[in-house]
Amino acid sequence: MPRIFVIFAILCINLYAIKPTVDELSWPNGSSFLNFLETNKIPLSLYYNLASEDQELTEEIIAGTKYQIYKDDNGEVKQALIPVSDELQIHIYRDDKGKFQLEFIPILYQSEDKVLALKVDKSVSEDIFDYTGSGTLALGFKEVFSGSGIDFKKINKGDTIAIVYNQKLRMGRSFGSPEIYAAMIETKNKRYVMYKFEDKFYDKNGKKNDKFLLVRPLVNARITSNFTLKRWHPILQRYRAHLGVDYGAPKGTPIKAAGDGTVKFVGQKSGYGRTVIISHAGGYETLYAHLNGFAKGIRSGMKVKQGTLIAYVGTSGMSTGPHLHFGLYLGGKPINPESAIKVVKNIEDKKESAKFKAVINRNDELIKQALSNDKEYHKVEFFPNVIDF
Repeated sequence: MPRIFVIFAILCINLYAIKPTVDELSWPNGSSFLNFLETNKIPLSLYYNLASEDQELTEEIIAGTKYQIYKDDNGEVKQALIPVSDELQIHIYRDDKGKFQLEFIPILYQSEDKVLALKVDKSVSEDIFDYTGSGTLALGFKEVFSGSGIDFKKINKGDTIAIVYNQKLRMGRSFGSPEIYAAMIETKNKRYVMYKFEDKFYDKNGKKNDKFLLVRPLVNARITSNFTLKRWHPILQRYRAHLGVDYGAPKGTPIKAAGDGTVKFVGQKSGYGRTVIISHAGGYETLYAHLNGFAKGIRSGMKVKQGTLIAYVGTSGMSTGPHLHFGLYLGGKPINPESAIKVVKNIEDKKESAKFKAVINRNDELIKQALSNDKEYHKVEFFPNVIDF
């Protein structure tokens, strides 16, 4: 365990102190981890020797991700850092014998709670981006209100917005996806506020935002592996992550679209095997992997409704048995699919209501302070971990 952090510290010194020997590159669109290894003359066995879950992780490298590669004077790769999420990165390095090794190590960061309050000048999205440098925050803010009936085209100059959120910081610069705790819009003398409670957003009366909600793609399936961005495996003595939810089911079980959308991809994806990706409104995408086959007529570009048959459970790609790997992404970033699964219940339980009331009070006070504060919001430079749109 300590060795990982020693190596990481040395690499950080190399990456930022000896700049002439380091390339910072953008992950090409359509590229795979195997392409990267082959291009840089790194043994493909690094990939093939990985556990199936870790091979899946290499599929999560987003096009545009900034990664660092350290080469010697002869142009040979010595080390590389490739982020697979906000929490975890691939570390490739040579050991004492010059042999390539691969491990998953945490991305070291701090986090900071922030409150942004502003008067709309250009548009909600443009103003949030101008103040924070984060397109993901702008997209997330709009999604919070997607079920509220607010038409963002009718938000006028001079209307007020506020966001309470948490931002990761790396080397003094923002990176990764911010987590929104509360969001407010004041327009036409009316205030709308949404609060995050147990991974879902509610108005002050405890009514849930239901505009974008998914149904599970399999009926009555059991979850065999939950979503996790990063966890330390005490037996394997290494970091693992699982950027989706696995549902166990017999081979050939029908898989249905989790929501309305447009089929973006139908085909083969290395460790994921046969895969379908569907684009949904608001920048969401769902991924269905390890399929046995595709439903008749399913093709890229076609529109599907929630519940449309799209594929069948299988064990293609790097899979140890029949199951569906189900992923959910917002703006290309993985999020927990279970947080968007359709649940009818609003907040009515007395214990839940008391906890929710505390969430409301805390965030209302932060928003109130931000609105009365004349200090200019301090924009933090965005760390180029992933290209933000």
